[in-house]
Amino acid sequence: MKSYLEFERNIKVLEEELEKLKDPFNKEGLSEVETDKISKIQREIEEKLKISYSNLNEWQITQVARHEERPKAKFFIENLFTNFINLSGDRRFSEDEAVLAGFAEFEGRSVLVIGQEKGKDLDSRLKSNFGMMRPEGYRKCIRLMKLANKFNIPIISFIDTPGAYPGIGAEQRGQAEAIASSIECCMSLRVPIISVIIGEGGSGGAIALASANKVLMFENAIYSVISPEGCASILWRDPSKSLEAARAMKLTAKELFKMKIIDEIIKEPIGGAHRNTEAIILSTREILAKHLEEFKKYTGEETLEQRKEKFLSIGKQESFKLFSDHTRWIKRDNFFAHAREILFKFKKELIIVILLVFTTLLFLF
Repeated sequence: MKSYLEFERNIKVLEEELEKLKDPFNKEGLSEVETDKISKIQREIEEKLKISYSNLNEWQITQVARHEERPKAKFFIENLFTNFINLSGDRRFSEDEAVLAGFAEFEGRSVLVIGQEKGKDLDSRLKSNFGMMRPEGYRKCIRLMKLANKFNIPIISFIDTPGAYPGIGAEQRGQAEAIASSIECCMSLRVPIISVIIGEGGSGGAIALASANKVLMFENAIYSVISPEGCASILWRDPSKSLEAARAMKLTAKELFKMKIIDEIIKEPIGGAHRNTEAIILSTREILAKHLEEFKKYTGEETLEQRKEKFLSIGKQESFKLFSDHTRWIKRDNFFAHAREILFKFKKELIIVILLVFTTLLFLF
């Protein structure tokens, strides 16, 4: 059974009508399939999807990013890679089912694949803790990333998590330290890292595996320091203000691309990635191959420097270019010296102006 979002109600009605028309059996028995009417409704559905998805607000994009039918990390691993070997355990505590990690082949090249997995049904979601990784999950990834670095193997990660697991057990086992160590590990590797945000990119749970040379993002994915509901609860103490929070947080792919936090947007089929999984696999494969090919000409040191420079450049205040040296603005320390120089240079003209003003005032009063 298909799942529909709130703004897709009119599409739901049309698709239910379409399914009835496609079924040759009705209450009276076998009936003739009306192909013309089916084609008309299909065109109408496509048109409505195009209109709806071209005008999504930030909260609606958040809902699409969380859609239960949206392709998950496991789907991408199964369809993009061959000979995937799932590796388990952090060699300290236990296995974390919220992350799939292992070596595989992509276009004939060995890669390390890491995927935050939410699960597709209730059982798998409970098993994977809804994509919320625990410390052992991050430590497993650190172990494998260091191994990939040792053998010069590129890393591809799929980000899809509401955030790291905030439970007391995770905190006791060093959740914050594990996230920090994962970020530190990513920033020190000399192999290319490509991260793809396929759904939710929430908080430190996402950045721990997205400190990459290239951060790609699906058109209807989100990437932020906190969920819109969490932000609304903190700022307004009202979770219903999620739309205002989502708009203020600039969490959509378009906004993040403008701010140069992500490097490229992967276009989704009309109606979202869940409506045409074949198309999204093809586009993802093409973009991953392009970026992996780009880093073939980089040395390990150049790869490391490119990643460092990328993150150091985030947040630079370009709006303050007005005060750069090119605009010849006066520095604050030299202001009075410069003013004194101007006064001495034009002292005769200044005395004449003062006398004229004084004479005018005497004449008037």
